[in-house]
Amino acid sequence: MGIIAFGSVQANPMFGRKQLLVKDWRFKLMDTCNLKDLQTNELLQWRQVTLPHDWSVEGPYSPDKASATGYSPGGMGWYAKDLQIPANEMGQKVYVYFEGVYNRSKIYINGHLIAERPNGYISFLCDLTPFVQYGKENRLVVQVDHTRESDSRWYTGSGIYRDVYLVYANPVHIDLYGTFCKNGSINKNNADFIVETSLSNESKSKAKVRLELVLIDPENGNKIATTVKKLILAGGDSSKCTQTLKVTNPKLWSIESPYLYQLKTRVFVDGSLTEENVQSVGARTLTYSAENGFALNGKWTKLKGVCIHHDAGCLGSAVPKEVWKRRLLTLKELGCNAIRMSHNPQSPAVYDLCDEIGLVVMDEAFDEWEYPKKKWVKGWNVGTPVFEGSFDFFKEWGERDLRDLILRDRNHPSIIMWSIGNEVDYPNDPYTHPILDHANINQPVQGGYLTDHPKAERLGEISRKLATVVRSYDTSRPVTAALAGVVMSNHTDYPFNLDICGYNYTEDRYEMDHKEFPQRVIYGSENGNGLNSWKTVRDSKNIFAQFIWTGIDYLGESGSWPSRGFNSGLLDFGGNLKPRGYFRRVMWSERPVAYIGTYPAAYGSLSEDAWPVWNYKVGELIRVVSYTNTPQARLLLNGREVGILKPFDEKTFITSWDIPFASGKVEVEGLDQEGKVLCRYAIESSSKPISIQAIPDLKEISKERGVLQIQVKITDEHGVPVFLSEEELNCQIEGPIRLLGMESSNNGDMGDYRDMKQRVYHGSMVVYVQATGETGQAKIRLSAPLLKTAVVDLTIIQ
Repeated sequence: MGIIAFGSVQANPMFGRKQLLVKDWRFKLMDTCNLKDLQTNELLQWRQVTLPHDWSVEGPYSPDKASATGYSPGGMGWYAKDLQIPANEMGQKVYVYFEGVYNRSKIYINGHLIAERPNGYISFLCDLTPFVQYGKENRLVVQVDHTRESDSRWYTGSGIYRDVYLVYANPVHIDLYGTFCKNGSINKNNADFIVETSLSNESKSKAKVRLELVLIDPENGNKIATTVKKLILAGGDSSKCTQTLKVTNPKLWSIESPYLYQLKTRVFVDGSLTEENVQSVGARTLTYSAENGFALNGKWTKLKGVCIHHDAGCLGSAVPKEVWKRRLLTLKELGCNAIRMSHNPQSPAVYDLCDEIGLVVMDEAFDEWEYPKKKWVKGWNVGTPVFEGSFDFFKEWGERDLRDLILRDRNHPSIIMWSIGNEVDYPNDPYTHPILDHANINQPVQGGYLTDHPKAERLGEISRKLATVVRSYDTSRPVTAALAGVVMSNHTDYPFNLDICGYNYTEDRYEMDHKEFPQRVIYGSENGNGLNSWKTVRDSKNIFAQFIWTGIDYLGESGSWPSRGFNSGLLDFGGNLKPRGYFRRVMWSERPVAYIGTYPAAYGSLSEDAWPVWNYKVGELIRVVSYTNTPQARLLLNGREVGILKPFDEKTFITSWDIPFASGKVEVEGLDQEGKVLCRYAIESSSKPISIQAIPDLKEISKERGVLQIQVKITDEHGVPVFLSEEELNCQIEGPIRLLGMESSNNGDMGDYRDMKQRVYHGSMVVYVQATGETGQAKIRLSAPLLKTAVVDLTIIQ
């Protein structure tokens, strides 16, 4: 059957015709579901939800849940949706594609079990065709088993938390992830895009196939390269076609200029166009050297990276692309140029954004292999741990999961390395080795060599298998891993099975291991926020990267109750820069920047966590700290210079003055050597809260799941933010929108973030709303007793 029109939706399957399948699902938490007797009237009693959906973040948080996953609930969830498969699709293949279901999912169509996937982070395709009734209604049911609630060291979420697509395809079609575009020869004059396309004929008859590839320059829409291949596929046969698209005067993808071409693939079967898709591709070269580090397009580059998890505070794991975009842009603005997907594959939208924004990516597959790690249930690293996890299906599914990760993500130019594991070599958690009895490895060894624990030599055996999987599907990027116990691992084959080695929190090993293993490429795969850890990378010729723990505050790995998560991030739960984010900007930014924060001088030492508050007792001695990268800095109080002009402090990166508090405006000016002002930053004393200020990021959003993000601040009569405000705001919405959440970024607030009321924290919050599918006008009203109400008007467009 030919195709009359192609939809504009693009999905990672990149074959067939795709329909976003996110509306009108039914959901219920319960232990069992009798699919055979599930009637429509019973199904209508289930709750109606729109995907992506994460039931864990809906709560309630409870102190009897695990601190590891942020005291959030798991359980057994069921989703159902009735699909009308048109009669004119008879003869077509029908699939459903899940970007992510957490976890241990089983997929049923019309009562038949057709697929299961235990790994909650892996995207997967299910063939509905054998049990589809064309021209009739078909019931799709998804069972999600997250009854092992303490199965992770951080928040995972529960449910169908990423997008779902219905896919129709001709029996002769491109395979799932069947288009692989890799770079061939690249120089300033020419670039080769080598495209491997895998095709299958699932019919019984032979077919004449015409495969057409077009490379498009998105700036002008011009076709800049075309290639065509004709072949005959016998019934039941498959084929891999390799074609080369040559580009003259190529525009390379880089951090500074992330240029993306569009690759259009068209398939004609027996003369009829049967499928067409477009995906972004880029041209760039990667170079790794034990002596010189990393080069992108021949330019030696220091990677200023952060680790991120996949949640976004009150949104849980169901995070819209718009939210990720604002977060990633904020990270790049402070100087970040690299992202580590810790410790599992993320939503496809995050990789798309890294391609578009210009952030290189360390893509990671696993946090544990064949044995579980400790999961803390009463607080971070305290009490008695449990040992739930993903280890029980690793032997059966691990290599397949890694394969699917590589196949799904390998067309992204932003990805520069594949990580097969994080801290699987943590000493005695679980692997052990005699070296632990007498080596200083800069990590707790928890008792030295433990003869009843699994032997560390297994790390070499497993890593060899996983590295082989990666190289079977992509040789254009190195295989890596994040080593936690490198001294122990050096006595195994593990690091020697990798192309490059990431070291977690072991900066003291860089120089000595470089000398002992001169061919080893070493970088920091996970690092603390300390200044010295950055200087180690900055001042080393061969160490090319650090990845800060973490880029953004995340749910889970919580302390004792109440604590939603881990708050070491440069950004808070709501995606806003924290003081330590401004401090990091001083280290990483290539432009003049400044920030000012304060705290009582009696606190003593310098801090990278000074908040922007200027409300104290008159005459109290206050330490004013400035994070600025300019040669010198000047402090002004109410327009008058106070203290002395101070030079940049290479030892601390912090400039400070102790001055008596006086109400008004305190300001820092960053100056060059000649005294010219390069940048400035100011904070003011606030009076009592008077108004709610609401600043939306957009004035109009698309009716198809468009998201609005509203920055909310409490201000005084002069518009000065009231940092100490904790007012509770009420939210009212009108029009075709729904509230996704009100995020205050308060780690200790264990309440409901979706009940239309929320206390601000540090005088602010972010409110997320989403379109529900209709055009028109919408209104968001935020109010509180004694405060001036804020109203946001919004237009929902086609």
